[in-house]
Amino acid sequence: MSVASTKNTKTKDILRVIGGNFLEMFDFMVYGFYASYIAHALFPPGDEDFALVLSWVTFGIGFLMRPLGAIVLGAYADKHGRRAGLILSLSLMAAGVVLIAFVPNYATIGMAAPVLVIIGRLLQGFSAGAETGTVSVYLSEIARPGRKGLYVSLQTVSQQIAVIFAAVIGVCLRFNLSPEQMQDWGWRVPFVIGSLLVPLILYMRRSLKETDEFQARKVRPGMRQICRTLLSNWKIVGTAIMMITLTAVTFYLITAYMPTFGKQVLGLDAMDGFIVTICLGLANTVWMPIAGAWSDRIGKTPIMLSAAIALALFAYPCMKWLVAAPSFERLLIVELFLGSIYGMWQGVLVSALVDMMPAHIRTSGWSLAYSLTYAIFGGFTPALVTYLIQTTGDRAIPGIALSGAAAVGIAGTLLARKYLIAPQAVPQGDMASETPTA
Repeated sequence: MSVASTKNTKTKDILRVIGGNFLEMFDFMVYGFYASYIAHALFPPGDEDFALVLSWVTFGIGFLMRPLGAIVLGAYADKHGRRAGLILSLSLMAAGVVLIAFVPNYATIGMAAPVLVIIGRLLQGFSAGAETGTVSVYLSEIARPGRKGLYVSLQTVSQQIAVIFAAVIGVCLRFNLSPEQMQDWGWRVPFVIGSLLVPLILYMRRSLKETDEFQARKVRPGMRQICRTLLSNWKIVGTAIMMITLTAVTFYLITAYMPTFGKQVLGLDAMDGFIVTICLGLANTVWMPIAGAWSDRIGKTPIMLSAAIALALFAYPCMKWLVAAPSFERLLIVELFLGSIYGMWQGVLVSALVDMMPAHIRTSGWSLAYSLTYAIFGGFTPALVTYLIQTTGDRAIPGIALSGAAAVGIAGTLLARKYLIAPQAVPQGDMASETPTA
């Protein structure tokens, strides 16, 4: 096969596999963007602050299903193949997307509304438990020698594109709908768009080919053996959880939470939050593959430690500066600064986690560590931060959460050094001819 043909095939495989990851993140983002609208439409009326906390708790509930999904769907992908696991997780994810998009308001069906939303979030959480891990493993297993960091970083790039897409829709709705229309039905539009994307992405996934590395494996463990192996490798999984803590807390605070934070806490226009989120997504779309490619050259540990230390030192001072005189300009500066640090970290982390996991539990181990962390920290972080701001009056509380998560990430990175694979040499000519595009 020619170099051009190989590159074209790789590009198509990348697009097919990250499409579902895009949909997962898109749906999570739009829930975060419209949490206040969802609270008003689908939860019991009365105390608006309490309804908002309930809305964020429902957002977090989906993460409780992630560890179960990681074990069940991750083990399925480790036994039956990456392609089969990706198709199954997407199908379950689609059911949750459609359910949330079309659930009637609380005024129409009463308590059935929040119950149906919770069911939709549980389905999404179960499917997401293995989605990101399976995508990362698939990209790692199709990567050229010396290009693994770059390939796997494209998983995170797809998430940033979802952030941008969700925020652009938010800007368009803001320009074209009144506040009353947004509250009545406008907030549903992004969820309906996500539902309409499902058939296309499912069609793309069905044409995926299984990875050569998986097909070459002679032993494919069952669920019981995978669970035993996960338990015996608890130190690796625990180290991975420490590293992912930084990702879980940071991602949802600087992306999904920020538009609501800007509107409800800082008193800024909702449009400001969406525009800042678009800029953040664009910046990270650049930073993440740069960090991934750089890690192929100098190794993962130096980049990750530098990013985590910077976040630990500067997160709270940045937030104090923002809340002292809230403005669009300050929000943009803080978000781009913290987001750039996050982009460098996350662009390397996903590949590091693949390197750490034993091959025969690569998907289930990656997914379990990621899902447990998000169940504990990621999904409920916005709810906790919202509650702490309301009770303490300190609007810079998100900075404390970010610094704490960074400290845990530093410790995890130091423990993980012995598990990480040294950079491989890039074959001559590979830089120019084999760089994937997505």
